[in-house]
Amino acid sequence: MSGKNEKRKYQRIRDANISLKVKSGAIDIITQSLDISASGVYCKVEKEIPLMSRIKILLILPKTKGGSSETTQAAKIATDGVVVREHPVIIEGRIAHYDLAIFFDNISAKDREAILDYIGRQTKNK
Repeated sequence: MSGKNEKRKYQRIRDANISLKVKSGAIDIITQSLDISASGVYCKVEKEIPLMSRIKILLILPKTKGGSSETTQAAKIATDGVVVREHPVIIEGRIAHYDLAIFFDNISAKDREAILDYIGRQTKNK
């Protein structure tokens, strides 16, 4: 995403290939990303997690091919996050799932760089 009206600090890409584990209190969910940036991830979950909930996240960035013949290994990133957007998706009058936007509020510089590298490789390979 780019352009004059873009307010995001980091590029966000659509990517459903990132597995993630979301833990908040008694809720422990494994799901897939819908999109990701170096500042957060968007996903769908089957249980409601209220706005501003503090959560634990484990992301698994898949292996990717680099610009040459090298293959980058899968990366595991564990960090804390905050739910900044949450809304139910209603299908046929029932809540099918919840779309959740999570802001990484305690990500290390090394892990943020790993996400930026992954996004860079993904956009270059398209």
